[in-house]
Amino acid sequence: MTGISIGVVRQLNEADVASIRALAEAAERADGVAPLPEQVLLHLKHHSDADAWHFVARRLSGQGSGLINSELIGYAFLDKSHPEEGPSAEVVVAPAERRQGVGGALLDALRMKVRRGDGPLRVWAHGGLPAAAALAAKRGLETARELWVMARPLTEVPAPPPVEGVTVAAFRPGTDDEAWVDLNARAFAHHPEQGSMTLADLRERMAESWFDPGGFFLAWRDGKLAGFHWTKVHDHSPYGEGRVGEVYVLGVDPAEQGHGLGKALTLIGLEHLRERGLKTVILYVEGDNAPAVTVYTKLGFTRRSADVMYRVP
Repeated sequence: MTGISIGVVRQLNEADVASIRALAEAAERADGVAPLPEQVLLHLKHHSDADAWHFVARRLSGQGSGLINSELIGYAFLDKSHPEEGPSAEVVVAPAERRQGVGGALLDALRMKVRRGDGPLRVWAHGGLPAAAALAAKRGLETARELWVMARPLTEVPAPPPVEGVTVAAFRPGTDDEAWVDLNARAFAHHPEQGSMTLADLRERMAESWFDPGGFFLAWRDGKLAGFHWTKVHDHSPYGEGRVGEVYVLGVDPAEQGHGLGKALTLIGLEHLRERGLKTVILYVEGDNAPAVTVYTKLGFTRRSADVMYRVP
């Protein structure tokens, strides 16, 4: 006799964290796309105090009262820290356990945890995989958002256009932290996930092995931060061979928009990645942000895939 047991907790023990990371790595090898975003992996690593819940699915085995929990076969992360947008979730199922009801059971558990006043539950499906789309259709979920992955080769990068009165310099850890957090909040006031980043969030990322202040470009005008381009390098990626660069975050002060600063910072970052020997760069952009998609298309980026967010009606 077998079944599925789902535990719901606020804090995970280290053994479960290790099992979840191994599960995510197995899913990435099978699907070619990471099932959990950086935000969730950092939460698991640092045990952040965000309004988050963990759903751990295990296979039950045994007979009668002798049922026991076996290995972890699925995981879901529920984030309720953005009440204006509503709760969002991530779900991953072990490749060998798919089409066995695990994903549906996790989705049902998520829906039970969301109260009427929380707003509609939203669930990410990274890579827009057919299995996720089929489950969403079966459960009556509707597409709420698409986050495109766009890529371009780094064989040639145009020279950045000059922006009068602006000086570009590398980020100085411990000196520019607060200025960056302040500008990031203004530049992404419409984007609750990015715009709500705190000093603690910044410093968690600065502590990661990939962080390189030399690839974090700040644009200053009269002593005030006007824009930035934070690049990142992935040791492996489904979007290119070897190391792949990323336009990690690009932000411009709303008062500076329309003067070419965003384009200039983008090209400065791309040239930096090209000089490091990388062949490909990617970025993430909202699929319905037509002006941004147009700008990136003109810079040689093309759509490669999409992360889809589904909403429970």
